Amino acid sequence: MALQVGDKAPGIKTPEFSLGALKGQRAVIFFFPKADTPGCTKEACEFRDASKTFTKKNANIIGISPDKPAAHVKFAAKYSLPYTLVADPDHAIAEAYGVWKEKSMYGRKYMGIERTTFVIDENGKIAHIFAKVKPAGHAAEVLEALSK
Repeated sequence: MALQVGDKAPGIKTPEFSLGALKGQRAVIFFFPKADTPGCTKEACEFRDASKTFTKKNANIIGISPDKPAAHVKFAAKYSLPYTLVADPDHAIAEAYGVWKEKSMYGRKYMGIERTTFVIDENGKIAHIFAKVKPAGHAAEVLEALSK
């Protein structure tokens, strides 16, 4: 069953991050397919450029992909990403959030991340879901939703 607005967000606890530690704060969790690829870089850099505005809105940005931790360290350093990146190489978090899906490219089917963003409220409930995200302009779209 797919997650819905109002559902309790599935827990996330990794060496890099614990969703439970953000009680009383909002979280913007964006799932992206692969670090340092064009679309993912665009999305990550837009969140970087707006990060101070997210902080003013009591919202923490967390990026999650199936990359290994070393890839995230390199990606964050290369683009000066000021927020947490969570490695999900076994895609357990992506599966819990329902974003690990069958995809198709050039007629070939494979499993991967469907670019999706979840806004989690101060009480750990899902406040907004952005599915099938287009990277350009997405951070501004999320900021607009936080302002409502």
